[in-house]
Amino acid sequence: MIPHRIVLASATGLIAAFALAACSSAGTDASRTGSGTVTPAAVASSAPAASAPATPTAAAGGQTVTTAVRDAGGTVADGNGMTLYRYDRDRPNPSRWTCSGACVKTWIPVIVQGAVRTSGVDKALLGTVHRDGRTQLTLAGWPLYRYVGDTAAGQTNGQGRDGQWHAVTPTG
Repeated sequence: MIPHRIVLASATGLIAAFALAACSSAGTDASRTGSGTVTPAAVASSAPAASAPATPTAAAGGQTVTTAVRDAGGTVADGNGMTLYRYDRDRPNPSRWTCSGACVKTWIPVIVQGAVRTSGVDKALLGTVHRDGRTQLTLAGWPLYRYVGDTAAGQTNGQGRDGQWHAVTPTG
């Protein structure tokens, strides 16, 4: 029994460490101004994500924040190439997130601070929504998430999960 617990704890730690490493730094400096109102995210530059440094920066709650949002051949990815997703139970207008509790252990909210760099994604479609004292990035009003099952750039293992999770396109 003890070896099983050690292996389980080690695997959980590795998954958490990888999820944090999959995130990048910086974020949006836009804020939600009131219930149902989302302001567009500020864009630092329109340079390709590959030119942006990917140094993780810790945010509230131990999450890291994204430096870039880019078109990754039909889907949207963060600065490290990790696919971003939306959830059918969330709402785009006004932006509202519903994934909480155990859900956020599998679907990691894209928490941001500062400016978001964008390439191939219309910066006017980016915004934010308040989430437990933090700021979650939105695209066309949809709150964005990373999937813990995507372990390498370009993977879309979360696509179609439970019939409610979808890789985001550049138009949201």
